[in-house]
Amino acid sequence: MRLYLGISVILLALLIAASGVAALTRGWVLPTGRKHVTRPRLYGWGQLVVAVALCCQVTFGLMTIGFASRQWGTLTGSVLMVTGVLVIAMSQRAVGCRQRRSAQ
Repeated sequence: MRLYLGISVILLALLIAASGVAALTRGWVLPTGRKHVTRPRLYGWGQLVVAVALCCQVTFGLMTIGFASRQWGTLTGSVLMVTGVLVIAMSQRAVGCRQRRSAQ
């Protein structure tokens, strides 16, 4: 992995982490996702997990020593990424099985 690519991914991870902290502490979500997110705190945890996954993948992607540890590190980052995306998806689901009834 090239250093300039690693730096740009780390900056992206920092932005995602800042958005996750805002969702955790204040319940604030970016305007593009406000109507989809029903549980902002869970959404914030998902964003933090995705940010950690990106940092893990970049850290182990930039390593030149220890091919086996490099593979395990990127695999760990990938598992964290999938976990974070699943947590974000769970935060966008409606709580319970309520159905909206139209006013008649």
